[in-house]
Amino acid sequence: MPAESTTEVTAAGIARLAGVGRAAVSNWRRRHADFPKPVGGTETSPSFALGEVEQWLRDQGKLAEVPLRERVWQQLAGHPAGTVAALVHTGCVLLLRRERPRAWTALGALPDARLAEVLPTALEEVLTVRFGLPRAVRTPTPSETVPAVPLLRAAVELADELGGARQAFEFLLGRHLDANPRQYTLTPPPLAELMAELAAAAAPDGRPLATVVDPASGTGGLLRAVPHPAALFAQDTDPDLAALTALRLALHGNADIRAATADTLRADAFPDLAADAVLCHPPFNERTWGHDELAYDPRWEYGFPARTESELAWVQHALARLRPGGTAVLLMPPAVASRRSGRRIRADLLRRGALRAVVALPAGAAPPYGIPLHLWVLVRPGGDQRPPAETLFVDTAGLVPDAGRDRLPWATLRNTVLDAWTGRGGEESVARAVPVIELLDDEVDLAPARYLTAPAAGGSAPELAAVRDRLDETLRRTRGLAPTPVPARSGPRPLTTVGELARTGALQLRTGGAGTAPEGGHDGTAPAPAPVLTEHDVLSGGAPSGTLPGGGPAEEPVLVAEGDVVVPVLGGGSVARVVDAATAGAALGRNLQLLRPDPAALDPWFLAGFLRGTANNRQASSFASTATRLDVRRLQLPRLPLADQRRHGAHFKSLAEFEEALRLAARLGEQLVQGLYDGLADGSVEPG
Repeated sequence: MPAESTTEVTAAGIARLAGVGRAAVSNWRRRHADFPKPVGGTETSPSFALGEVEQWLRDQGKLAEVPLRERVWQQLAGHPAGTVAALVHTGCVLLLRRERPRAWTALGALPDARLAEVLPTALEEVLTVRFGLPRAVRTPTPSETVPAVPLLRAAVELADELGGARQAFEFLLGRHLDANPRQYTLTPPPLAELMAELAAAAAPDGRPLATVVDPASGTGGLLRAVPHPAALFAQDTDPDLAALTALRLALHGNADIRAATADTLRADAFPDLAADAVLCHPPFNERTWGHDELAYDPRWEYGFPARTESELAWVQHALARLRPGGTAVLLMPPAVASRRSGRRIRADLLRRGALRAVVALPAGAAPPYGIPLHLWVLVRPGGDQRPPAETLFVDTAGLVPDAGRDRLPWATLRNTVLDAWTGRGGEESVARAVPVIELLDDEVDLAPARYLTAPAAGGSAPELAAVRDRLDETLRRTRGLAPTPVPARSGPRPLTTVGELARTGALQLRTGGAGTAPEGGHDGTAPAPAPVLTEHDVLSGGAPSGTLPGGGPAEEPVLVAEGDVVVPVLGGGSVARVVDAATAGAALGRNLQLLRPDPAALDPWFLAGFLRGTANNRQASSFASTATRLDVRRLQLPRLPLADQRRHGAHFKSLAEFEEALRLAARLGEQLVQGLYDGLADGSVEPG
């Protein structure tokens, strides 16, 4: 095989293949003269021929067999045309296998050389004829088809192994997205499902949405959340993303898929479309959206957007692509609700009954994760319908105090928003229908918090008294748990490391972050995924609050058991948590390391206690990058008999109980203080 067609793999890929760290790969390169020589990359980041690496690992006994999914991923990531182009080609073959199995069987029976010759025509037929994508979406050149053949054959094998073409493509696409988190702006699946459900709830007679469009489709996450559509329309400026979206949607269901590559605002690919729904996560804060070229565009029914109001251009584009009565749901930055430059358009949207609801989401619902974004629900006016007299405002931020990206209770958020939208109820502090006439002032500020009454932090005076009683009880308990330091009488003790204990079998090491939730429909037939113990949960002492990611083939997560010790590996803090019965069964989250001690050799509280030592953590941490990283294998603890371990462990457990009591006292104190501030301010509490 010529050098230019060889699949290459980086040191990180070699580490993944062999299940070791990158430092081990560096050691192999230094210590073994027969280690494969670099064939590409740079001096600081070389790449190696995948076949040579696999053979060397087997010869060294470091690799029995490369898992099929890992082999396919490495071939994909090392493809000469680039990972995205290889993903497009792979998706075409998987779709061909799914929709025309006889055609793929005939192609697959061809010799490699002949298959390489006919691949460009077969793939172009899928992209151009099936989806309507332009020929600008690249099919492989003759020099790229040679490495494409083994990749595509292996991808078909992977589909058989994972249970279908869709599962194989979702796995490969998911790996690519995880490897390039800054390259794509993704809409999290729970939010995409909520947006699709909001649009469907507005459909008359509860019928499913037949025609749905996403004018800024990205990787297709929003359209993928639509249940049982007849036709899906996607447009994106990036031709590769348009192709990936089309393939993803075609593999996911049986809808008619049309995709287009162009700037939606400047070159709308579907100008005559009258869809049932539009779902959109548009780009935010664009200044070059076409303001100068589009001054007389007929889509601006509600006013010509200012240069700084690109989001209001997307809102009006969405309304223009709807049939009368159709629904659009857009994810928006909160500033759009109150910027002065957009007040006239907001006012006209309200007067004509186009804007029906504004939903404030908690921070962490979607990127950018530090901002509490909004959902705008719009309905295209038409026919004899009179504009509604009220607009719904929903604020979910109060449902998630101190929310984090991995801790959002999506089921609660979904039910709250849908109940308010469908009129099934909702507290006035969370949802309220406001008369339009009250909104049409000089500012036309549509921020939900402006129209909703926030509940007091501590509640009524009797509730605050109950908080104070709990605080008194907790403080008394804390005083009783406070430990008394006793001077040490023994000298230095022989030490061992976690790595050595792992080699001798005294404990097992597992890394968190792997695993996905099993897919299932909205009928509840899918098994309930395990909650995820996140890094924040370990640091705060809270219950497991995360959820497993979906969108791909189910992978078994690492489940924690009672007596396990969990350690965060980022941040440089000295924290270790012993898993109790209430936490057992949760999945281990990202940036966490699990240590599972053999109870006949190690006491878990003894292990956790010594792992928390400040000096111990400093000597085992790397400070070479912007984030301090802990090498758990280098952590030290003394060699002690099991009885002495248990004696130390009992003291460490008492310290943990004292620490938890301090945490509870702090939380209760904050609640009492803020509740009294609120009560005195709103008159529900009198000065004592």
